[in-house]
Amino acid sequence: MWDVLQYGRPVRAFVLRFEGEPRAYLNRCLHVPTEMDWQPGEFFDGERRFIVCSIHGATYEPADGRCVGGPCGQGRLTPLDVAERDGQVYWYPSRDIRPVPLATPSATPADESPP
Repeated sequence: MWDVLQYGRPVRAFVLRFEGEPRAYLNRCLHVPTEMDWQPGEFFDGERRFIVCSIHGATYEPADGRCVGGPCGQGRLTPLDVAERDGQVYWYPSRDIRPVPLATPSATPADESPP
């Protein structure tokens, strides 16, 4: 899981492997905009067939994020563009979903010493 900005607001994202391929989505249920993992980084049901929201049991198809059961209606999870090369998974930001800027450490003058 990692942090991204969707329309400038912080949101968690996750990637999982389904049928040998990486799939990535925003960690936001359609029913209630809350994180879905029932344990940190755990999204699958017991059979590892569906992504399940831990709050109300909304169920999603891992291949495309489509709602297949529960209170998520006919929507889909928000997908993220990922690709795998040489065993590494890479995320490609979009117009609406961007990286969180890295914090710059504050500089302290080297020539100052404590009193």
